[in-house]
Amino acid sequence: MVETQLRARGISDQRVLDAMASIPRERFIDREFSGRAYADEAVPIDAGQTISQPWVVARMTELLAVRPNDKVLELGTGSGYQAAILAALGANVTSLERHPILAAKARERIDALDLPGTVRIRTADGSLGDARGAPWDGIIVTAAAPTIPTELREQLADGGRLVIPVGPRDHQVLTLVIRRGSDWHDSPQGAVVFVPLVGEGGFPEEGSLQDELRRYPEDPTSWY
Repeated sequence: MVETQLRARGISDQRVLDAMASIPRERFIDREFSGRAYADEAVPIDAGQTISQPWVVARMTELLAVRPNDKVLELGTGSGYQAAILAALGANVTSLERHPILAAKARERIDALDLPGTVRIRTADGSLGDARGAPWDGIIVTAAAPTIPTELREQLADGGRLVIPVGPRDHQVLTLVIRRGSDWHDSPQGAVVFVPLVGEGGFPEEGSLQDELRRYPEDPTSWY
């Protein structure tokens, strides 16, 4: 995975490559999908969500540019894999997840690992971030928002970075935001497709999971 999917496709930060090599991805995937743990694709998890394909996790991590002891906010814990990668780099991660079943499973998986950083998972609507814990050295959003919430910009520390997919439900642009004092620099980082961020800072919740699947005619395992 590291050599053929990540390094060969432009991931150059050796710390990120080492972290991706150190975390057993199969622990974050249900047994029925374990054969796809290292495939170049997103894989379904509970609550109609996905674990992002390895390259997307690596690219978002590389853009976030975390350092040991950085305080990082993750919006959308999902399987816990992204948080584990950040903690493997020495970050202290607070991760917010709106689905209790995902939060519980992620805690169990991460607690079984020996990581240099820490991960604290809370069940909450994280679509507007966590102002109580701000300022954050980094914020990573693992679901798509229609726009970048002002609240997330303001919760960044000076020099802090925000990585977020931005756009309509069916396609987005991965966006990097860097704060410099009272200025924010936004730069596009390529086209992506993520499941929607649901909540006040994202999209409204509409219908059941089956309604969501009908909204996306393609195979949901292709979602990031």
